[in-house]
Amino acid sequence: MHDLLVVGAGPYGLSVAAHAAAAGLDLRVFGRPMASWRDHMPAGMFLKSEPWASHLSDPVGRYGLDAFLAERGTGPGQQGTVDAQQPLPVRDFASYGIWFAERAVPPVDERRVESVAPCPDGGFEAVIRGGERVHARTVVLAVGTAPFVEIPPALRLLGDDGSRVSHSSHHSDLGRFRHQDVTVVGAGQSALETAALLAEQGTRVRLLARTAHLDWNALPPAPDRPWWRRARAPLSGLGTGWRTWAYAELPALFRRLPEDSRIRIGREALGPAGAWWLRERVETAVEVRPGQEIVRVRHEPGGAVGLDICGPAGRLTALRTDHVIAATGYEVTASRLSPLDPAARSSLTCFCDGSPAVGPDFESSLPGLFLAGLVTTSAFGPAMRFVHGTSYTARRLLQGVQRRLHHQDAAPEFAPGPMTTAAPTATSTSTSTSTAVVRRSASGGPVHVREASG
Repeated sequence: MHDLLVVGAGPYGLSVAAHAAAAGLDLRVFGRPMASWRDHMPAGMFLKSEPWASHLSDPVGRYGLDAFLAERGTGPGQQGTVDAQQPLPVRDFASYGIWFAERAVPPVDERRVESVAPCPDGGFEAVIRGGERVHARTVVLAVGTAPFVEIPPALRLLGDDGSRVSHSSHHSDLGRFRHQDVTVVGAGQSALETAALLAEQGTRVRLLARTAHLDWNALPPAPDRPWWRRARAPLSGLGTGWRTWAYAELPALFRRLPEDSRIRIGREALGPAGAWWLRERVETAVEVRPGQEIVRVRHEPGGAVGLDICGPAGRLTALRTDHVIAATGYEVTASRLSPLDPAARSSLTCFCDGSPAVGPDFESSLPGLFLAGLVTTSAFGPAMRFVHGTSYTARRLLQGVQRRLHHQDAAPEFAPGPMTTAAPTATSTSTSTSTAVVRRSASGGPVHVREASG
């Protein structure tokens, strides 16, 4: 039986695996390295995070993004260099992740993990595509965003075959939409960059945003600005300002906030906005319609889509389009936490937003099951939506794994505040492979993570 099984080979899974391997643990790693960036983002996209805030984590910092770029013969992209304010192409970030995996992580098995379930006598059994069964004393699920894709209910009525509606993360190539009419729904980076890429390839495109106006991130400040400016608004891996700095650098302190505050901040902080380098491309090429909400959809002849839209002041308009791309973020609930066995999912203790509760070392209520990445936002804050959160996660989670390996019978710890007792289990019509009725936040509404940026 292995010490650790890591499911997922994105930034969080690879970082955890690098720390575990350096600590001498017997581990297996499953997943397609950097699959989200290789398979779910179109060519021409850039990383929203600044390059200097986009390192994967290894114990001694030997395999940072700067080392990869230096080895490849390009600029280091570190804060304080000429590349500090240049966006990094997604394809380069994916290549960096693969380079990191080859040097810092045991060989990654790209076969799909079909299911993970606890064993009656302790530990876990994972069923791998092809039938192999792997046993481990502890498991880390670092499954990224894919299980939590969210398409608004009205748009789900168009079907789930991708012919009329799709999620922005479903596309690695937008070429199929060249010379078509496409409507993009959303106001965040994914929506804005998808719309820009469509327009630049000759697609007739418009963007519908529920917000009254679009928000744009400012150009990051120069690293050599006066000390008093740095003191007033420190720069962190998530942006500028003391509050943002705290989100980026103090996830352990964030965890001590009341549960309703953590959930609200995780949902609202660093919300939908476009990168500074994208603004001109959108404003010069994309028709933007703010204050719009889709209230009804129709199947039109020829495979087209009809949309009834409620605009400002309640004005209703009709729109015909060939395809709708929903860049509408992700909804994190324990019921969607594949490939965890459904019975195990339903047994998890949850926060009141439906996301699985985790303790200070990222362990869930199921002893030996650890979670990493977006799914832990309600416990540790907005940093978990970004690559910047990998360093804290990998170090703290490894401590939890080592503790669990030495104390198999210890009870998991949890963040302060009230929690629900189990994940919801009733299914809905979501396009996610495993979904359920959504638990409600303290304000009574479903909790959505609008974007998970890299």
